[in-house]
Amino acid sequence: MKVLLLNGGPGASHEYFECMASFLPAEGIEFIYYDQLGTGNSDNPKDTAMWSLPRYVDELEQVRQALKLDKDNFYLLGQSWGGILAMEYAIKYQQHIKGLIISNMMSSCPDYGKYAREVLAKQFDPKVLARIRELEAKGDFQNPEYLKLLIPNYYEKHICRFPFAQWPEPFNRSFAKLNESLYVTMQGPSEFGIAGKLAQWNRKADLPGISVPTLTIGAKYDTMDPAHMKWMATQFQNGSYLYCPNGSHLAMYDDQQTYMSGLIKFIKGIDSGEKKVAL
Repeated sequence: MKVLLLNGGPGASHEYFECMASFLPAEGIEFIYYDQLGTGNSDNPKDTAMWSLPRYVDELEQVRQALKLDKDNFYLLGQSWGGILAMEYAIKYQQHIKGLIISNMMSSCPDYGKYAREVLAKQFDPKVLARIRELEAKGDFQNPEYLKLLIPNYYEKHICRFPFAQWPEPFNRSFAKLNESLYVTMQGPSEFGIAGKLAQWNRKADLPGISVPTLTIGAKYDTMDPAHMKWMATQFQNGSYLYCPNGSHLAMYDDQQTYMSGLIKFIKGIDSGEKKVAL
């Protein structure tokens, strides 16, 4: 049981997955860190033309081959942007995968943007939201006021539900290395919605073509609609769904016991021959 981890961002690095070390090895599950091109310890070519989904999919396939992972042992876990990469990889190369885990990522960026606008934004104080939108309209993303408004109103509610000063050290270390060029090119300048190359990405219609056992992980307070995550599990031929009732985008930290116990149960269930796992 070997799990290759695809981190989010895009542009962050592998460190925030260090929490896996406290859970997976004891269950006989090996996990593998992977810094994608332009992130962490990997090369950074500083060429925005190279930031494309097909390139990342092909490089992931090269990594799989080099590590000799195959349909008998290979579990692919993608969180946030890593979930997009994992879905794209599965659509092209699912014959090499034993189990797929899509963590905290919807299958449509337009739907993600709609959820941010129509659900999450309405939870803001109208005056706070108006000021955030004003700063975004000016492109003033580096203004300290912008971050000061997002921390209590968005980050602490929907990214990680700990006080900002107590956010997990591995996560802070990972995102301190964020490749801003890669992030802005693919995601756009704001975490609140999407405006980069991925803005029109949509694979909803392609999910039924994925037959490999697949787990989607949603969380009540996530930036991603948990209802969409549950729906995704019904679209895969062999889909399972894990709901984290106390979690947000980083449910692996703020609803850790639910997240890790469900993830382990899924991996071990598939390893024992199940196609779907009740969680």
